Amino acid sequence: MNAFSRLAPFIQEYIYNNGWSELRAVQIEACRVIFETDAHLLIAAATASGKTEAAFLPVVTLLHEKPATSIGVLYIGPIKALINDQFDRLNDLLKEADIPVWAWHGDVLRSRKEMMLKNPQGVLQITPESLESLLINKKPPELTRLFNDLRFIIIDEIHAFMGSERGCQILCQLARLSKFVKNTPRRIGLSATLGDYSSAEEWLRAETENPVITANINDRQRTVHLALEHFYTQKPSEKPGFSKKPGFSEDFYESSHYRYIFNLTKSRKCLIFTNNRAETESVISNVRQIAYAEGLPDIYHVHHGSISAKLREAAEEAMREANTPAVTAATVTLEMGIDLGQLQRVIQLNAPFSVSSFLQRLGRTGRRGNPADMRFICTEEELSGEESLPAQIPWQLLQCIAIIQLYLQERWIEPIEPTRYPLSLLYHQTMSILTAAGELSPAALADRVLTLPSFSAISKDDFRQFLRYLIDIDHIEQTEQGELVVGSSAEKIVRSFHFYAVFAEQKEYIVRDDSMEIGSIIMPPSVGGQFTLAGRTWEVLDIEPKAKTLWVKQVEGMASIAWRGSSSANIHTRILQRMRQVLFEDVEYSYLQTGAKERLKAARQLARNAGLNKSNILSLEGKNCCIFPWMGTVAYRTLERLLNVFGREYLDMRSIGGSPPYFLTLKVGKSRPEDIRDAIVELCQREITAEDLVNPQEAFKLQKYDEFIPPDLLRQAFAADYLDMEELRNIVSAW
Repeated sequence: MNAFSRLAPFIQEYIYNNGWSELRAVQIEACRVIFETDAHLLIAAATASGKTEAAFLPVVTLLHEKPATSIGVLYIGPIKALINDQFDRLNDLLKEADIPVWAWHGDVLRSRKEMMLKNPQGVLQITPESLESLLINKKPPELTRLFNDLRFIIIDEIHAFMGSERGCQILCQLARLSKFVKNTPRRIGLSATLGDYSSAEEWLRAETENPVITANINDRQRTVHLALEHFYTQKPSEKPGFSKKPGFSEDFYESSHYRYIFNLTKSRKCLIFTNNRAETESVISNVRQIAYAEGLPDIYHVHHGSISAKLREAAEEAMREANTPAVTAATVTLEMGIDLGQLQRVIQLNAPFSVSSFLQRLGRTGRRGNPADMRFICTEEELSGEESLPAQIPWQLLQCIAIIQLYLQERWIEPIEPTRYPLSLLYHQTMSILTAAGELSPAALADRVLTLPSFSAISKDDFRQFLRYLIDIDHIEQTEQGELVVGSSAEKIVRSFHFYAVFAEQKEYIVRDDSMEIGSIIMPPSVGGQFTLAGRTWEVLDIEPKAKTLWVKQVEGMASIAWRGSSSANIHTRILQRMRQVLFEDVEYSYLQTGAKERLKAARQLARNAGLNKSNILSLEGKNCCIFPWMGTVAYRTLERLLNVFGREYLDMRSIGGSPPYFLTLKVGKSRPEDIRDAIVELCQREITAEDLVNPQEAFKLQKYDEFIPPDLLRQAFAADYLDMEELRNIVSAW
């Protein structure tokens, strides 16, 4: 089959008019699978490899040849910005064909949504939250009219969904949607960062009989320019708070890494990735001040979840504008595959949490045949020489190198672990189904919920206990006829638009000046106080507590950041073990710059002198010991609980602390390091289960709706999804 000649004439013309010399290999393979088989399709290819076109070119061709009598293609995207980006691209492709494209999310005008509802045709691009809204608020006849002839479901960035409650929500939605569809739609998954195709294939085909064919084609080896530098930063001289005086902060010019970032981004098109919102604000505030001091134009933007949609869109447009320098600092909000044009460089401030995240961020640069250019900058508070051994190890530097090496040497990417007990989602889907139905018998509700693919581990007894609990707390009521309806205590929850999302949303104050909304913050300063948002400094003029609105004016200088604390995510054991290898192998990495080379050399010498290459457990001052477990977040959490539950009396342990997942510190009585090691090995040889590490009085409220789950089910879920005795045993057996 000649893929190009099989495409619809208007698509051939589009390809010709856009100057494509040929279809890419992944697009040819996608055409083969879509045109010649009935299988689902997983497209696993690098960022900017043409995945979106690989999915849509053959799909739209089939839709053009045999138009659907309802929505023909359902595209599910993780964020609104990605949907908006794909909407523009698809509209350009389909403007010559009679196939409409509809974007549907919270920012889309009601009039546009009503147009789609009147004449459901073509391609519907939607977020999981908006799809949930349709399933709740539209009656079965209307859903049948919308989706009866649905042919394809395209799920973009599936790695961002797999293993999360949001991904479990999508699988539930697809199962619920199937009741209104004439024939099983084929599914297409897109991702640039999958390490294990088999688990992705299993996720994609859930509850269907079709096989999955993976199109995994690397057109060519990419050229990648990497550099990693290390900087010491001065310890904050003041406690965190909101500055009340305009002007430069005292240590502004002492932060040499900001000057380094400024030089790397000067007069360029660059993205700066950080691991939390506070760092995005801080880096842009500082480089903007440097630019101002040097009389250079303001080309700086901030992009994260608490920035207003208008300012986020302005940042995206600035990045797309050709031949014009622009610098944007972002969190994961720009990690997805939004087309930002020709970026010259990506900068990563401190270590990402995963190889997958590194690859997503690396993929933002080096498009259209140009080399990828990514610079890592690791910071560490300046050492006085009096710190304990674990505090003298540059963990961020080791983690950066480990992540880079795991990919460069092994092409390893984290496998995605499924959630066995998504109990918050269980509440969400139970209430969603009951709200949509109006009333159901207990047996009918159990049948609709427990047959959803995400709840295969939930037993009938668990669900019966769960329903009784919801009745007890008045979230579900039972009528005289024995039917179940939404209870009065839950009415406000399920009728709010916030209910559609399975992730928690913090209640923040809207920040406005006299012209527009700037964004939002959690804890506002008092009137007259100053804070940084969108990389600029604002002074509070007025606070409206009921409306949760802050009225501000922009002022010069720098102020404290409006967020405290840092992001966290599970780090895989392979990364920690590779960090240990970095610390002890006699290898020079070509991408290390002068400061990073010197810091790594010093750390290696320190670790060897301390004997860390011979033992994972070392004595510190006094009766303190330190465990360097070299294990990921889940195993570390399990070890910490094992010691807390069984080790206190066993080892005469007085206290336990540390920095997950890098080290644990113990204050013990007479125990020596070798006694601690022997005790851990012996405990791991016992038949201790994860459930044994959970206190009967604990109630883990970690997800959005966990407060409405029976406490013993929460404990069961925590043991299954947050602890892993088997992994801990495997690691400790090698000590």
